[in-house]
Amino acid sequence: MNAINPEKIEPVEDDNLAAVSEVEAGIRDFVRNDVAYLRRPASGVVSSSTPELPMDSSTEATVNSVNSLIQRVAGTSLSEIENLVSELESLRDLLHAEGQRVQREISGYAQLSQAAMKSTRLIADNVAQWKRTADGLRHD
Repeated sequence: MNAINPEKIEPVEDDNLAAVSEVEAGIRDFVRNDVAYLRRPASGVVSSSTPELPMDSSTEATVNSVNSLIQRVAGTSLSEIENLVSELESLRDLLHAEGQRVQREISGYAQLSQAAMKSTRLIADNVAQWKRTADGLRHD
């Protein structure tokens, strides 16, 4: 298994904090631009159907920026999750193989135990026969 190195944890946390701060700043900017767009007076007649909101270049740039930040943060997390899943799968395979090995060992010990019991019974029966024979010879 892998040992956790505390020196490797801190830079990852700093990167995550920086990425989270960037995402939060991008979301804040996006919300400000979106709210500002909603506060502007409409320059036309609003229809009863769902209107499509036109995006100006700054809003579109903000959306793209937020999307790229989220993808960057999610990409790191996804790669870590994929690595963890890979490690867990290899551990599952190892445990499965070890479980099969232990079952084979137990089966071998069970067979050995049965053979020992049969041998012990056979020896006990032979000793009892010899004892009876010896007792019979003494009485004669």
